[in-house]
Amino acid sequence: MLTSTTRRKRTATILALAAALTVAAPVVEARPGGGGSAGSRGSRTFNAPSATTTAPGAAAPIQRSQTQPGPGMSNPGMQAPAQGRRFGGGFMAGLLGAGLLGALIGGGFFGGLGGIASFLGLILQVGLLVLLVSFAVRWFRRRQGQPAGAGAPYARTGLDNGPGAPNQGLGNAGPGLGASGPGASGPGASGLGGMMGGGAQRPVQQRQIQIGPNDFQSFERLLGEVQDAYSHEDKVGLRNLATPEMAGYFEEELQANAARGIVNRISNVKLLQGDLSEAWGEGSSEYATVAMRYALNDVKLDRNTNRVVETEPAEATELWTFVRQPGRPWILSAIQQTS
Repeated sequence: MLTSTTRRKRTATILALAAALTVAAPVVEARPGGGGSAGSRGSRTFNAPSATTTAPGAAAPIQRSQTQPGPGMSNPGMQAPAQGRRFGGGFMAGLLGAGLLGALIGGGFFGGLGGIASFLGLILQVGLLVLLVSFAVRWFRRRQGQPAGAGAPYARTGLDNGPGAPNQGLGNAGPGLGASGPGASGPGASGLGGMMGGGAQRPVQQRQIQIGPNDFQSFERLLGEVQDAYSHEDKVGLRNLATPEMAGYFEEELQANAARGIVNRISNVKLLQGDLSEAWGEGSSEYATVAMRYALNDVKLDRNTNRVVETEPAEATELWTFVRQPGRPWILSAIQQTS
């Protein structure tokens, strides 16, 4: 028979293993944006971009943004339904960890736990711990996902209620950029802006803008420059190429890489195909969402030895949104993954 002290130590070890399995971070791809969808598209942030030839499927909703949805409007990109699946997976992982640890220590899954009553008690304790840890993790993630505050650059209240601009004259848009896809002039979903002093809700005013070959050349150049700055962990360069919001997300990813002792090296970025999804103006800002399929060499290296730790897919298709102010160049405002 095991002593009570030994049993407590074994139980504590099992519970610690279950907790570690529960809170393990999900694996994401490398590249700027971490293979997720983040940033701001002005009043269209929570609207799906129009489909194009390059990206005919639905775009992943934006999961992180400083843009606030309009009053009474849903915010599908911030609901993160996958958390429920992570909870279920974490709970089963905790049970599996308990079984494996019991088998390693001796006596199999049931042995050494003081009979069926002790086993059921242990399962109950593991379940309660997993619930508490899951709730705590979700609470902290919600806290971290809250907007950084009103007045963030390019953040706007409300949802789209205007048509996108047609893509005209793009036959000579650049090496990898062809004519627009079927969604280049599709209308956005209607929405409402903020309320002013309890008065009527007012829609965000939008206007059409023209996107030409020079703009597409800027988008292609930014694709390579952002990847290069990210690869060299050039935070100053990223702040010059992207909005403060996106630059902040990139810096978080770079800090996470440093904490893991790895560096993400990206090279040979080449645009294979690209076309315009939407282009519009609101206020003094002009926006353009572009679907881009590109090739790249993307690896993660150990910081100390330069040993290859991970190799990522050699091709990616993403929707990048760019924004510019009068007299200023285009900069990156959002990245969305495709289905």
